[in-house]
Amino acid sequence: MFKELRDDFLVRLASIMDEISFPAKHTIFTQGQEGKSLYIVVSGQVLVHIGSQELAQLEQGTCFGEMSLFDAEPRSASVTTLAPCECLVLTQQQLYDAIEETPGIAINIIRLLTRRIRELNQKINAQEAANQRMATYPRDYQRG
Repeated sequence: MFKELRDDFLVRLASIMDEISFPAKHTIFTQGQEGKSLYIVVSGQVLVHIGSQELAQLEQGTCFGEMSLFDAEPRSASVTTLAPCECLVLTQQQLYDAIEETPGIAINIIRLLTRRIRELNQKINAQEAANQRMATYPRDYQRG
């Protein structure tokens, strides 16, 4: 999300963000919880999930929680650490101030959200295709 920004802006942005450490198997936030912050994985690995359904595993340099920065809706998924993690936290107000200073960050966020929607659509389509194959298999088997 921040890769196309100037180094001096990244340094300034990082300087206002808090760094938080989480142990392994720690739930950072749960689906339905109110949120107004984005997290960037500095080290470690997290699992994004809805209940026991895995949506993604994220590692160093990736971010999560970005949707809550733009709407007043509750968190759409839960995030749990798979290993000890260090994360930077960016609040909604910090992000709005950063966008005001450097509008290009908004374009990067739009790209990130679009990419994640496409990835989820691909997973849904693959799951639907697998379900259709499973639904037709018993009928084919009974004919044979």
